[in-house]
Amino acid sequence: MADLLPDLAASASASASASASAEQSQLAAHQARRWWILPVLCLSVFLVVVDNTIVNVALPTLNRHLGASISSLQWIVDIYSLAFAGLLLAGGGIGDRLGRKGTMQVGLVFFGVFSVAAAAAHTTGSLIAARALMGVSAAFIFPASLAILTSIFTDPSERQKALGIWGATSGIAVAFGPIVGGALLEHFWYGSIFLVNVPIVIVTLIAGQILIPRLSRLAAHQFDVRGVLISTLGVSALVLAIIQGPQWGWAAPATLGCFAAAAVLLTVFTLLELRTEWPLLDVRVFKIPRFTGGAVSISVAFFCLFGFIFLITQYFQFVKGYSTLSAGVHTLPFAVVAAVFTPIAAVVALRVGTRLVVSLGLLLMGAGLVVAAFNSSEDTTYWGPLILAMVLLALGLSSITAPTAEAVMGSVADDQRGAAAGVNNTTRELGGTLGVAVFGSIFASAYGPKIINAFRSLPIPAGPKAEAHQSVAAGLAVVGHAPRAVRPALDSTVFSAFHSGLEIACIAGAGVAVLGAIAAFKLLPGRGAPEVVVETRGEAVSESVRGSTTGPESLPVTDPDRYPVYVPYVSA
Repeated sequence: MADLLPDLAASASASASASASAEQSQLAAHQARRWWILPVLCLSVFLVVVDNTIVNVALPTLNRHLGASISSLQWIVDIYSLAFAGLLLAGGGIGDRLGRKGTMQVGLVFFGVFSVAAAAAHTTGSLIAARALMGVSAAFIFPASLAILTSIFTDPSERQKALGIWGATSGIAVAFGPIVGGALLEHFWYGSIFLVNVPIVIVTLIAGQILIPRLSRLAAHQFDVRGVLISTLGVSALVLAIIQGPQWGWAAPATLGCFAAAAVLLTVFTLLELRTEWPLLDVRVFKIPRFTGGAVSISVAFFCLFGFIFLITQYFQFVKGYSTLSAGVHTLPFAVVAAVFTPIAAVVALRVGTRLVVSLGLLLMGAGLVVAAFNSSEDTTYWGPLILAMVLLALGLSSITAPTAEAVMGSVADDQRGAAAGVNNTTRELGGTLGVAVFGSIFASAYGPKIINAFRSLPIPAGPKAEAHQSVAAGLAVVGHAPRAVRPALDSTVFSAFHSGLEIACIAGAGVAVLGAIAAFKLLPGRGAPEVVVETRGEAVSESVRGSTTGPESLPVTDPDRYPVYVPYVSA
């Protein structure tokens, strides 16, 4: 029997060696095809982002064909964002624990199924339900794709370039949605804007199955179900308050109740995660300046972007008189600039530092908003200030997307990257949703009183007169029923009120961009700053600092079975 022990040991050693060799071979194989995997990940992101914008152009059509009320139309748009943002952190954490490829593929399948359900919906209730389930599916796709990208691109320089291409995809999708949606609605029924997702899902599924590796799970420890539930409820309450705040009133009991519930739930989540052996997200990463700086910067960028898009699309359609398709086409300069310069900005950030590039990007977005603020009258030339405003905003966003994603994703160990991607994307959604809500509220506070004063003396019934100050569309509809002789003057009043509201909202947004730039300059690393490297080794995690003049220095881990004490960037 004793003679068999060496043989058994040798056999076990050979088996372990073979397993390790197979793992290494698989790693080498997916490293070799990493640039082929990138387009698959970009397609999945494109799918999620475009569905967040394409439905906006269909709202008048849905109003006619489904008899959707104003409230229903709002929920058709907002329920996707609510479900998506609320589950992003949970979706990323599930991908970390159960496998990112499988999580993304399952999310894609359900996204395609619920897209078909949305296309077949014949009532507003069924369409809202389908859109909610599409948002849930998207929450499992988006963070998994970003986590896969940062895992397969191990070289920091290559990863930054890949993130640049990945970020450019989002910019393209923002413009693609209104253009394709407008084109489809001119030739087909409203369900076509949802069916367009199906071929993209099929291509992404097949290509992903072939190209993306299915490696062993990064973490086999206990899943933090409690963290998933509390974080989902907390973020959902926060997003709901932001979405409904303009309608309910910011000081209304329902709004304040949602904000209070979000504050309590997210505080409880933080305290529990600090005491959980295997947390969904190690919340101590928020002590790292570059992690927090990256999250804040991308949130401010999307705050400015979505607020601007919310107002400029109305400006194109109501003030300039463009059709739905034409309004989408007129946003193309933004998409082109974002697609071209996002990868370039990622490379520049490697040379001059994240701090300078992101801070400058936020200042450029602020400048774009200022240009738009003072050039939104009826006779403003498109080929001039409006193009300049969009180019400045696109250049700004291009400078922010990839560097901030790298700042966030590079701050955590590999087995937390899905959750970190959830944080990155949640802050984007929160920023964008808050941008629409705040820009809209500021706009309404300036637009409404002007319309009320202008229409007070007109012989118009109280009902239409009350509706006129709620939106530009309602104001112009009331003008359309006024005596023909006074219509030009009333049109001019509505356009003047619109310009006043847009001006104040954009200036306020520019102020937020400047504050964001100051925060980015303070928190993000400059050129030559030491890089925090977090490495996962089995179930132990260690850190080292690279880039210092004294060479790599090992940093102690107090308990190898726990997450490490993170060391922040040292400012250059």
